[in-house]
Amino acid sequence: MTADDPGVAERRELTSYVGRAEDERELRRLLGKARLVTLTGPGGVGKTRLAGRVASSVTRAFADGVAVVGLAELRDPALLTRTLADGLGLHDTAARSAGDTVLAHLRERRMLLLLDNCEHLVACCAELVTSLLRHCPNLVVLATSRCSLGVAGEWVMSTAPLAVPPESARTVEDVLSYDSVRLFADRAAAVLPSFRITEDDVAAVVRLCRQLDGLPLAVELAAARVRALSPGQIADRMSASLTLLTTGARSFPERQRSLRATVEWSHSLCTDVEQTVWACCSTFAAPFDLGAAEDVCEGSLERGAVLDGVDGLVDKSVLLRVDGTAGARYHLLEALREFGQERLAGAGEADAVARRHCDHHARLLQRADDEWFGARRDEWFACLSERHADIRAALSWSLRTPEAAVVALRMATSVIEYWVARGAAWELRKWVDRALAAVAPDAPGRARGQAIAALCAALHADLPGARRRLAHAESGCDDEAVPYIHHARAFVGMLAIEPRTLENAAEAVRIFSERGAVRPRLHPMFIQAVALGFRGDLAGARQLLESMRSLCETAKDDSYRSMALFGLGVVEISMGGDLETGERAIREALEIDLRGADVLSAAYRVDGLAWAAARREDWAAAARLFGTAAALWDRCGAEPDVAVSLAHREALKLTRDALGAARFEEVFAEGRRQNPHRILAPAASGGREAPGDVPVLPPLTRRESEIAGLVAAGLSNREIAVRLVIAQRTAETHLQHILNKLDFVNRTQVAVWVKEQRPGQR
Repeated sequence: MTADDPGVAERRELTSYVGRAEDERELRRLLGKARLVTLTGPGGVGKTRLAGRVASSVTRAFADGVAVVGLAELRDPALLTRTLADGLGLHDTAARSAGDTVLAHLRERRMLLLLDNCEHLVACCAELVTSLLRHCPNLVVLATSRCSLGVAGEWVMSTAPLAVPPESARTVEDVLSYDSVRLFADRAAAVLPSFRITEDDVAAVVRLCRQLDGLPLAVELAAARVRALSPGQIADRMSASLTLLTTGARSFPERQRSLRATVEWSHSLCTDVEQTVWACCSTFAAPFDLGAAEDVCEGSLERGAVLDGVDGLVDKSVLLRVDGTAGARYHLLEALREFGQERLAGAGEADAVARRHCDHHARLLQRADDEWFGARRDEWFACLSERHADIRAALSWSLRTPEAAVVALRMATSVIEYWVARGAAWELRKWVDRALAAVAPDAPGRARGQAIAALCAALHADLPGARRRLAHAESGCDDEAVPYIHHARAFVGMLAIEPRTLENAAEAVRIFSERGAVRPRLHPMFIQAVALGFRGDLAGARQLLESMRSLCETAKDDSYRSMALFGLGVVEISMGGDLETGERAIREALEIDLRGADVLSAAYRVDGLAWAAARREDWAAAARLFGTAAALWDRCGAEPDVAVSLAHREALKLTRDALGAARFEEVFAEGRRQNPHRILAPAASGGREAPGDVPVLPPLTRRESEIAGLVAAGLSNREIAVRLVIAQRTAETHLQHILNKLDFVNRTQVAVWVKEQRPGQR
């Protein structure tokens, strides 16, 4: 049950939880005595829901909380650690790999980590878990998989199907004491509210649940048919499907036959259009929207028919409808997706559909690139984040297909800001490098790609790597690549404090300006301004940053406007300018960043405010701000070693020397506990956060109580993330734990409950 998996999260809200009380107790017991517990069982048996339910119930036992990372959407084993870092809300910036960042984050934490759906990555998951348990002594791991991980110290708990009634059961009361029957009745009533099991239905329901071996997914698919068929008719058709499967040429493990028969029967009841949509949409790794479905089905169906197919599959519970940032999206459960892929491969259509899937996401990235600079940036970030697993899948396919490698290069180098904001700059580097290795030496865009690869290396302060890529770019330089090469030279020069940084930045700005390319010239403008300030030309630096800010304000782009304001702060505070002007600019930049929960940028801004306090010789304020910045650097797995290292080190040393080590550490620790929003509060508040000002609402933890209060105040998950300066998926995971603990299904129930617990508050 992962906040990164919209299908799982929404499914919890749409359907009630039936049975498993004994299993929950046993799993809680194992988590209290073992550091690695793996829930095993066949697909469709309910491992994910059981694990999520129990994880939510034990949050109070883990001081640093519960993290949930879903792996069903991941296809490339090389991205496993990056996916874990992403699930923990960590950035892979600076000179750390994703693995190093994860270990540093978890090493001292007492936390439960749930890794869901490990079966297709067993060897990699085993290696990762072994490393985590070795280096993180207070970490407990709960995994779900169709097989064990095979790691030393692993406790394996087999997840059995739901209990089924004996053939001799005769009364409604008798059969409803079995979880499989209660699940059938619950799901049947969800599609046909008037449905009730009667004495006449008992024998058929018993036969059906026994045929299905009590597998929850099979029971749910069968129950979805009661709108058109009686329980007896469903059982008769299931008997026919099971007979075909048992006597046919194919063989499946006994427990999987009932699920396989149910899926094949559900498929046989679909129209030709629905079957085609099912097969084509199985190429998606994550939830998809109607437009994406139309694109992947385009060679097989008329676009107008796809909506009918999607609608029919939703009605049959094959597709789950979930809410996305821009409307409805659709999700195939893993067992149904695997079946669809089998059908696609059997028809010889897998490669053609994968190509259409890749083309769809290449066009999507191009549109995002065209519209990124401006008011729609946050909208595009949310859109691409929802599709991240499919962007990865499209990149992987194009790199496996020689003639499509140039598409991979174009995709990987289109919206660099998205990857950086997501904290996946290392991953971007790997995609760009793999694409460059795959394309022909004379491929269009290759030199530009090498220059962008140099920029990506410089983002991690990998200056030797950046210079190697720059040399490749220069050797194959074409007209398109020239300004990108100057940009990369300037960035490397700024980090290495080399001559000609200013000249290279200015040349990049000039060429991009002549070509009418606004967004690509903004970062070179920032570099040029800082270089001017470094040379003592404060007036030139101010003028350039003002021009940059004006371009951003015209386009209504807050992200680059924040960069311009930060640049002004760097120049004024660190290069002998006006302290008040610089501090005001950085505070304005911080306000922008906290509004959008840009943790990495916020870390730079808070660090800059610490330099201002040090320059004023307000040493306690500087130490507190350095502490707050350090918490932000840790949260995104970064360090202040890109662009601001000299100013940071100088101000930090002055502050520590002025206060003395003991006093510095005391105030620094206060700052680490401070919410960055307090920095922007009126001076009367002292910029400090009162400890314990969030009353705990049992059975919730303090953090869950805080989030429940914000839900009651009407804040969305995104607004909660911004308020608390946490990743949105972290806020979503906390909310899911709250729903599970309180046995609620929606936010409204949480809001009502909070108000009942706090009757004196509004």
